[in-house]
Amino acid sequence: MKKPIAALAAALLILPALTACRQQPETPADDRTEQGGQSDIALPENLSYDGDGVPVITVYDTAAEALEDVDIETYVTGVLAGEMRGDWPMEALKAQAILARTFVLKFISEKTSKYEGAQISTDIAEAQAYAPEAVNDRIRKAVDDTKGLVLSAGGELPYAWFHAHSGGKTELPVEGLSYEGGNPAYAQVVDSPDSDSAPTSVKHWTASFSADEVLRAARETGADVGRTLTSIVPGKKGESGRTVSFLINGKEVSAPNLRVSLGSEKLKSTLLDSVTLNDGKVTFEGSGYGHGVGMSQWGAYALASEGQNASEIIGRYFRGVDIVSAW
Repeated sequence: MKKPIAALAAALLILPALTACRQQPETPADDRTEQGGQSDIALPENLSYDGDGVPVITVYDTAAEALEDVDIETYVTGVLAGEMRGDWPMEALKAQAILARTFVLKFISEKTSKYEGAQISTDIAEAQAYAPEAVNDRIRKAVDDTKGLVLSAGGELPYAWFHAHSGGKTELPVEGLSYEGGNPAYAQVVDSPDSDSAPTSVKHWTASFSADEVLRAARETGADVGRTLTSIVPGKKGESGRTVSFLINGKEVSAPNLRVSLGSEKLKSTLLDSVTLNDGKVTFEGSGYGHGVGMSQWGAYALASEGQNASEIIGRYFRGVDIVSAW
């Protein structure tokens, strides 16, 4: 992978992993020709379209430092190359393409890019990874084979969360992301068969920070933790075992928010085995990479390797969603 997602994500040799539920969407991606045209999915109102009916969006390209108008399928091709390596199993690539397409539409419908004039950007801190230079024929095929396909939750665009590696179990948005909108019905905690092919640095890792770094990060989340670190212990935990909050000097601090403040590429997840404070240094030991919500990319890799198609992969991580044709 080039980076883990949405939340994202980061430019590494691994991918953000998709979370799964066992229930399968009604329309497999392989059967798109039987869907009978455009669905009633609610798309953003501020879209323009090209002559083929494909939305055209304004993207701020951080590499070029410029705004660019591109059709969504071209944008998704660059995202897929940024989120997954082109030699990954085809059905995993297709699943990621469907999520990437859903992600950008959901973003445009609800958020404003921090880059003036843009509807979305290639900034991984804001949206999805983007690597058009890594596009190959397999990436193009995955996007072409899923053209226009998005997720639908009762006719609405869901949040298409994904991450690199679940550590074996996914998490709900409130617990894994400190998401304030409540846990939607399509989100769930499931066992994820993350591939043994994943790098050891993703499966199990250790990260250390100075006491001052931890205190500074905790204050950035809004917590009043003082100026001297005397204690840090895991507090509440989610169903997957992920730490939802820490008690730092007795004050509750959001674990997902602390992870972002410390650096999500270093503190790779909140699925922790231990947290220790010794000689002014805090050491975390844990598993997985990413927030753990939605599809695990290394889980998608494993499921595709076992012969499951894109629809089945998505259906493992998201409950009660359909795959529909938006154009």
